[in-house]
Amino acid sequence: MSLRARLLFVTVGLVTLGLLIADVVTYRALSSSLLERVDEQLVQTSQAAVAALGSDGFPMPDGSDGGSGYGPPAGSYAALLDESGTVVRAHSFEYEPGQQNPAVPQLPPDLPGSTNGGVGTTTFSASSDGGTRFRVEAVGPTPNAGTLVIAVPLTEMGETLGRLLAIEALVTIGVALTAGALALWLVKVGLRPLETMGATAGAIAAGDLSRRVEPADDTTEIGKLGTSLNAMLAQIEAAFEERRASEDRLRRFVGDASHELRTPITSIRGYAELFRRGADTRPDDLARSMSRIEAEAERMGVLVDDLLLLARLDQGRPLEREPVDLTTVVSDAVDAARVIEPDRVLDADLGSSVSVAGDAGRLRQVVDNLLENARVHTPAGTPTHVRLQEEASDVVLTVADEGPGMDAEVAAKAFERFYRGDPARARSTGGAGLGLAIVAAIIDAHGGSVRVLDTESGATIEVRIPHAPARPAPPPPPPG
Repeated sequence: MSLRARLLFVTVGLVTLGLLIADVVTYRALSSSLLERVDEQLVQTSQAAVAALGSDGFPMPDGSDGGSGYGPPAGSYAALLDESGTVVRAHSFEYEPGQQNPAVPQLPPDLPGSTNGGVGTTTFSASSDGGTRFRVEAVGPTPNAGTLVIAVPLTEMGETLGRLLAIEALVTIGVALTAGALALWLVKVGLRPLETMGATAGAIAAGDLSRRVEPADDTTEIGKLGTSLNAMLAQIEAAFEERRASEDRLRRFVGDASHELRTPITSIRGYAELFRRGADTRPDDLARSMSRIEAEAERMGVLVDDLLLLARLDQGRPLEREPVDLTTVVSDAVDAARVIEPDRVLDADLGSSVSVAGDAGRLRQVVDNLLENARVHTPAGTPTHVRLQEEASDVVLTVADEGPGMDAEVAAKAFERFYRGDPARARSTGGAGLGLAIVAAIIDAHGGSVRVLDTESGATIEVRIPHAPARPAPPPPPPG
């Protein structure tokens, strides 16, 4: 059963149940009230009954007043019974001329004043042979050792209660139908946002991740659900976009890696083919072939090592976290770069000793790659400046050269894998395009950041690494 049907049935059921309870309470209250009035009429009818029976000396019931002016209701009945319960005298109060065979209540044998009865007054309900119901009062014993019976018909009471039942039935049915129609309308209006959510979910399932639930109002339960659903959809869309971007990067990465590995493999295959065709009989060709095969294999090994390093960093494998004297690391890297290219002006402003928490070997690789980038992408002898300074929360390393610099497009993609600023992708102007990508990955693993600064001339790369956390002081030695 649908939620709409359940809500409708529950609402109409509760309204109907409440109306039925109210109907029963009203019926019982009115019936009790009318019965009390009939009992009052019995007391008021007693004097007329005594007079009608033509017998003096009957005790008047408590509270009766023969001069009150009230006449017996039409169809009332009065009788005098002896001790055996036989009717001695009887009278029916009829106000309709010509009415025959008046209704007479059927009396039980054990009335007060009878042989098997007690003494006093009793009030009860009885029926006639024709189905007319009476309210009966029996008083006994009388002065003549008998029972006085007074009966008032309950016809008007029954008609009143019947009209009440009809009115209650009509009102209950009308209110239940009205409540059902109103509940159906309210349920439709209340569930309309859920239908909208269902349509939105269907569109999202079809592939439209940009859809959102509108409107999303935090003041209602359904509105809160819509807000939560929108937040979830935003997360899903972002996750799918990230997954798509990751897949694109992976495809590009695999394509670039295949492209980079294809050239050394082709060279190795070519020299191996040359060896097979007789280079082994010519010492000069054999030496050149072995040298080239070794060089290409070494180049391919460096590329594979770089790829493995990036893969480990992508997997989030933790690096060593030891205090590292970054000043010493940068100084050693600068000295090594001066040995590689003695003619290049390479000055270093290292300041005082600063430390960071990290992997000394990987941080040395960062500095080497930055210096290699400056050496490869600037003309020979171009001055390069290295600066290391300490700020409030970071240690900042900058490597700046006075070469041609980078335009905005190259700077935006400088840290992408296998990206080269040279459109021809010539290897004479650079390696595989992984140097700065490795720098970015290592610095990110250290919780830092790297960027290309916007300068008027040359290229400046800035690296920020958080300070090493303070080591806790060793505990004092135990007292000797």
